[in-house]
Amino acid sequence: MIGGQEIVFAPLLPWLVIALVATGAVLMVGLALWQGLRGWWLRGLAAFALIAALTNPSLLTEERETLSDIALVLVDDTASNRLGTREAQTEAALAHLEDALDGLGDMETRIVRLPDGPRNTGTQLTTALSEALADLPRDRIAGVFALTDGQVHDEVPSMDLPAPLHLLQTGEATDWDRRLIIRNAPAFAILGEPVTLTLRVEDQGAVPADTSRFATLQYAINGGETMRTMVPVGEDMEITVTLDRGGMNVLQFELEEAEDELTMRNNAAIVQINGVRDRLSVLLVSGEPNAGQRTWRNLLKSDPAVDLVHFTILRPPDRHDGVPVNELSLIAFPTRELFVEKIDEFDLIIFDRYRRRGILPNSYFANIARYVEEGGALLVVGGPELASADSIWRSPLGDVFPARPTARVIEQGYRPRVTELGQRHPVTSGLEALVPPGEDGPGWGRWFRQIELLPERGQTVMSGVEDRPLLVLDRVGEGRLALLASDQTWLWDRGYEGGGPQLELLRRLAHWMMGEPDLEEETLSATAEGQRITIIRRTLRDEVGEVTVTGPDGATVDLALTEDSPGDYRAEWEAPEIGLYRLQEGELESVVALGPQAPREFEETIATPEKLRPLVTASRGGVVRVEDGLPELRLVREGRAAAGRGWLGLTPRDAYLTTELRSAALLPGWLWLMLAAGLALGAWLREGR
Repeated sequence: MIGGQEIVFAPLLPWLVIALVATGAVLMVGLALWQGLRGWWLRGLAAFALIAALTNPSLLTEERETLSDIALVLVDDTASNRLGTREAQTEAALAHLEDALDGLGDMETRIVRLPDGPRNTGTQLTTALSEALADLPRDRIAGVFALTDGQVHDEVPSMDLPAPLHLLQTGEATDWDRRLIIRNAPAFAILGEPVTLTLRVEDQGAVPADTSRFATLQYAINGGETMRTMVPVGEDMEITVTLDRGGMNVLQFELEEAEDELTMRNNAAIVQINGVRDRLSVLLVSGEPNAGQRTWRNLLKSDPAVDLVHFTILRPPDRHDGVPVNELSLIAFPTRELFVEKIDEFDLIIFDRYRRRGILPNSYFANIARYVEEGGALLVVGGPELASADSIWRSPLGDVFPARPTARVIEQGYRPRVTELGQRHPVTSGLEALVPPGEDGPGWGRWFRQIELLPERGQTVMSGVEDRPLLVLDRVGEGRLALLASDQTWLWDRGYEGGGPQLELLRRLAHWMMGEPDLEEETLSATAEGQRITIIRRTLRDEVGEVTVTGPDGATVDLALTEDSPGDYRAEWEAPEIGLYRLQEGELESVVALGPQAPREFEETIATPEKLRPLVTASRGGVVRVEDGLPELRLVREGRAAAGRGWLGLTPRDAYLTTELRSAALLPGWLWLMLAAGLALGAWLREGR
């Protein structure tokens, strides 16, 4: 506790009036002096006593409590400052500072830790410094210490610091690092056409002289085969890839680890490219004209990305007029061009109520079967002709059919139903929910014809009369085949008995056949929002195993999935850090990126004082490398240099807190007046002699 005294004034009149009175008194005393009056000085003292009485002087006594000085310590706990030996250096420097500050006596230590910033904002050191200074009394801050690698990512402003800022820099002089940069990557690419990505490999820091100027780059598309190539260091390089899968394609790039490099976290990158088809080529071959033709044409022509080639055989099967078959079309039917020469250019072939008429020989049907087995897609919409002797099932194409049609055509009303397996299949799952349910099942209208099928393989996803197969899907070799045992989807299109989800069913069916990733039966995928990863496993099985998640640091965790809807299993998980996560369940693999692949903390990993140097210099602070030894602390006067060889300084602030104020008048007012009157009387007596 210390004390202090000072004289304060509580004037009885406004200061302007007192100033006028004082001016008049000075003039009167000056006049007396000019006239040679012997009591002029007594007149002056009397005027002074009168003016003092008007100002009402008091003696103010202040009781003070001394306050300790504050040393602010910023500790960088972000990812880049945990590399190598930096975390240990930081903790050692912090312990040294705490001991040294305690040894200075009346010094309080405030520690502020900087965690990884949200949304990949990096090290926000100057922001944390500004917030800390706003919460602390500036007149007590004796020094600021930053324990960091110097890699800060917020703007370093011109700050008026109340005390010296010192940087205790972690890291080692021999640190070096190699990182992978994706210079340019398109968001979209056309399937089957090459797309070029620009990459760059950069070395930072004290690169060893014997380090190769080439790096080994591994990359894979959608978790497929890993490819390797040599890339130069310090130069842009173009890599050309070709996408063969529609939808989102994930490209993984990773550099092999170099000897003694600081971290592998910036050696990997992920690029997501949406694969789109330039134009979808669909061949629609119809038999005799029927009500369903318009349905197929409307569906396919409504998509501007679809190139539709449609042929209809106009001659009814019961007409015998002797006209040659090759003269029946309005235009020549280019059978060889379509089914031999250019068949592989079609993404989908649809046979809508088509029967063998002698136009397509068996060799053409065999070529269509080959087209399916090698990756093509075939949809067969069956009417009565599918059960006849002219059925295309009785051609070589029948070898790839998933079901065998009998000779029976069922003519009765029924409501198509989604089978138990169909509830899980992406083509038909959720169809019933699109229409309000009826009293006896799905709330959609009836169909009145079905071809009896005997399933041999594949997946029956819809059933009709007495649970007989209505829609059968199958994978044939590399391709896909769908068999619809009715030609009456058009009843839904026209709204008969309320209609049904005809457009959605046919759209899903066509997209599944053309390999749309969102309609695959067995998939493992994930989405990221903030730090939360949502894992989605779609399957036709009744149960699935746990998903193994491998984080960017190599740590793994097994997550159990819960069934969200038939065939749809999910799990949510809070990821500990941003980076690339690999997922695996059985033979399925996937990847998901949480934040950028090279987080901001790992864009530049070499320790440096340059980013903070303007603040350090402006505040007369100093920079010390922790690996060179920890400094001693000294007290220096304000305005003096606060750093030298092996030492850093703090400025004592001598702050205090006023605990009590006592005020007492120097003289009572009446005493001032008596003194003024006595002096005036003395002047009169002296001048009257």
